[in-house]
Formats: sequence, structure tokens, C-alpha cells
Amino acid sequence: MENRDATNDRVTVEAAEAVRRYNVGIKCATITPDEKRVEEFKLKQMWRSPNGTIRNILGGTVFREAIICRNIPRLVPGWVKPIIIGRHAHGDQYKATDFVVPGPGRVEMTYTPSSGEPVKYLVHEFEGTGGVSLGMYNTDKSIRDFAHSSFQMGLSKAWPLYLSTKNTILKKYDGRFKDIFQEIYEKEYRAQYEAKGIWYEHRLIDDMVAQAMKSEGGFIWACKNYDGDVQSDSVAQGYGSLGMMTSVLICPDGRTVESEAAHGTVTRHYRQHQKGQETSTNPIASIFAWTRGLLHRATLDNNAELRVFSEALEAVCIETIEAGFMTKDLAICIKGLANVTRADYLNTFEFLDKLAENLRIKLSSHPKL
Repeated sequence: MENRDATNDRVTVEAAEAVRRYNVGIKCATITPDEKRVEEFKLKQMWRSPNGTIRNILGGTVFREAIICRNIPRLVPGWVKPIIIGRHAHGDQYKATDFVVPGPGRVEMTYTPSSGEPVKYLVHEFEGTGGVSLGMYNTDKSIRDFAHSSFQMGLSKAWPLYLSTKNTILKKYDGRFKDIFQEIYEKEYRAQYEAKGIWYEHRLIDDMVAQAMKSEGGFIWACKNYDGDVQSDSVAQGYGSLGMMTSVLICPDGRTVESEAAHGTVTRHYRQHQKGQETSTNPIASIFAWTRGLLHRATLDNNAELRVFSEALEAVCIETIEAGFMTKDLAICIKGLANVTRADYLNTFEFLDKLAENLRIKLSSHPKL
């Protein structure tokens, strides 16, 4: 935070440009300052979200994926494989113009082309005390980028891809998403998908929600902005913990990836650490942020040793937890808060030491590493 302030947040822009240049970035949890943080760090101003800055430069779509351990209970027991949510974080309600209609009158939308006569659309004739109104948009370019990122993710995981909309109601708006995805799939991805034995399909959002609940997981779910906002948290809770969730930004070129943990800065634990108190902080999502970035680097560079190391580290994380060594949050998932004792979990450093010990054992069978 201090360096972002000292550089007037230029360091965030330079970081995004470096990710674009080298095609891989690994991002730690960052602070989006509020009034209290401005005072705490004596900041020049309330800097914007670094995630927003980075995504505006790189484009792409954020995909969340659960890290599954057999002994960690899931609220949806049938989800034995991850469901990867891709949220189109552009436009729609999040860039909308909304207002209160104070009384009787007509609300219209007007499209004024750069050359030509304006076209008006009647939204509603209000009576009585009025009501509310909203106008929102998206762009073909953004939808196309969303489609490419989603199709690339499907190829990367070799899992089927589903796009959910409500095109039966929003025939033009959601229909545009459906049509663009289908066009790009037919022209550029169908052959690649069929070669991998996977598929793309459009579904109505209500049908997709029901299908997801009944499924065992193992697919990519491309969501419009609001749907993705809701479903990403819903699915994360279904798997048990944000501490066991990866977040990967896939750019439309299919070559550029930024990986991070899905959770934030874990401020409460940091305050305990500052006071010299023991913490039991789950590092798994942060470790997987590194391994997913390194795995992409291994693919780009055709680096077999880096791939072996990254896959071994991921396997060690899961195997260690399944062997009963874990942080407090996971122990609570298994036994419940009221039933957890200090003997049920390791503190932050004990858990990291256990992971390191198990990684050394696993890598000992690979002499080059």
C-alpha cells in the first residue's frame, strides 16, 4: 500500500503492463483503501481498486475454481468436481444509469447515431406517484472478449462450457450474448472442443442453476455480470470456504493469465499477528495462485520440470489436509466451531512447515528437482 501511494499508484499500472508483456502474473491480496485505511497509512488519496485497474488494462474474464479435499464437507455433497464460474465483469447493472421517477410522465430511451436521425424507444408511461427506471448497456467487443476467454478456459481444463442468460425475456439484450457466443464457437472453437470430447451449450439461467445443483461439477459456467456476482459466491459457499478457492484472470488471447487467491487480505488475522497472538491462517488459495501461474509459465515455456514441481506442490497441499493436518478454518468445517479444540489444527507456521516437509519428500523421487 505504501509503495502504491509513493508512486501515485503507477506501480499497479506497471504491474499490469508487465503481466501483459510476459503473459503471466501472480497477484497477492491487495487493499482497496477506505477512510480508515487512508488514515492508517497516511495516504495521499483513496486509491482505486487495484483489481479494477489491472483488469481494465488486461481485459479478460475472472474464473473461480474450488480446491477440493475429500475430508472437507461440502454444503452440496454431490459436487465432487469443481464448478468454475466465469463472470463477465463489464457493463450491465454495474455501469447502469438508474433514477427515481418522481411522478407521472414518460420515460424514453434515445439512440443518436453518429450520422443519422435519433431513434426513440418508449420504456414506460408512468402514472400516480411514479416509480424507478434504469438504462444499461454492453458492447460487442466486451462480449466477444468474454466469449474467447471462456472458450479458452474450456480448452485449458478440457471441460464443457455453458453460457447462461435469460434470452427468452431479454430477447435483444441477452440474445446478443447468445448469438455472439454461438458465432465464435462455430467459427473458431467447435473443432477444438470436439477433438477434446467436450462441448459448448447455452442454457437459460434458471435451468442452469437447477442443473448445477444436480450435477457433480466438472464444467465451466460463463455468467453475465450480475449472475456471476451472485453465483460465484453461492458456488463458493457450496464448496465450503473461500480459503479453498482459486481466482484466475484469462485474457482473450489465451496466452495471458493473472492468478490470485479468491479471498482478501485477512485483516483480522493480521491484526492478531501484529499483537503477537497466534494465528491459524489458511495459505492454500495463495499457494495455488502461485502454482496456477507457474503451470501456465510451464506451458508457455514447455518447461517439464516446472510443471512437475507445480503439480507436486498442489498435490501435497491436498494430501496434507486429507491426512488430517490443517488450519483452524478447515477444522471448523469438519467439526463445527463449538467442537474444535487446539489439538485439531496447526497454526500458520506449523502448517507451512508441514507442507514444506511433505513437499521435500514428494520431490525426492524427482532427482532433477
